[in-house]
Amino acid sequence: MVEGKSLGLKLFRIFNYTLLISLAVVCLVPLIHILAVSLSSNVAASAGIVKLWPKDLTFKSYAFVLSKGEFLLSLWISVKRVLIGTVVSMLLTILIAYPLSKSGRELKFRTGYAWYFVFTILFSGGLIPWYMTIRTTGLLDSIWALVLPNAVPVFNVILLLNFFRGLPKELEEAAFVDGSGYWKTLWRIYVPLSMPSIATIGLFTIVSHWNSWFDGLILMNSQNNYPLSSYLQTIIVQSSLTNMSAEQLKNLASVSDRTVKSAQIFVGALPILACYPFLQKYFVKGMVLGGVKG
Repeated sequence: MVEGKSLGLKLFRIFNYTLLISLAVVCLVPLIHILAVSLSSNVAASAGIVKLWPKDLTFKSYAFVLSKGEFLLSLWISVKRVLIGTVVSMLLTILIAYPLSKSGRELKFRTGYAWYFVFTILFSGGLIPWYMTIRTTGLLDSIWALVLPNAVPVFNVILLLNFFRGLPKELEEAAFVDGSGYWKTLWRIYVPLSMPSIATIGLFTIVSHWNSWFDGLILMNSQNNYPLSSYLQTIIVQSSLTNMSAEQLKNLASVSDRTVKSAQIFVGALPILACYPFLQKYFVKGMVLGGVKG
């Protein structure tokens, strides 16, 4: 009986590993192809012979991309958006999740407050009222138009409050006995113990801000204020030959439109790819523990 279970467990693990490796390869192949195209010569890329390995290795496309002022400006705007947006979102998420994690005896009308936030997941005011609200408040064409409308992701609040509810109640009671209030207990006990969940929702927030492109197109009147994702959307849909100086057009002779676009896409994806290794150890643990209790 034990041997049968052992054999079944081995087969199950082999199947799981094979499936996960296959999915990982499927996800990586497009990125590897884009990298290969960006490192290939313009002749090879235009001929369509580049697959998963560069042809006639060259870094001219990256040199051309990094020399474009509008690309670097949009990259800087995205960095500012991620830094400001993540700090604001995480601060508000923590301050909302902590009181909502209490029982109805500790926080009156707790259920009503919780449903107030859940309601925003189920129903939306629509795109036009959303835009008119942002325009009326004078946020258009500013970095705050990209940060404040999505400053409270309710899904992240639910994850964090469930994590808070899973922490031992005795820790808070002991802190109160020692003279700590709710504010001090939150930052000295709850936040340090909740780093797996905080790192997880922090990663969600970073990825959301970095990859969001639609709000940049709608809320920014000038292309000089586009975040990187919005800028990449415009160059993918439109020709990247527009708004180029004579020097840039001269340098473009050594590359191609396809290699330049591939280089821009890969450079845009690189910062997010670099975040995952540092947060991976928290990611799975935070997701599991954050969804245990309702």
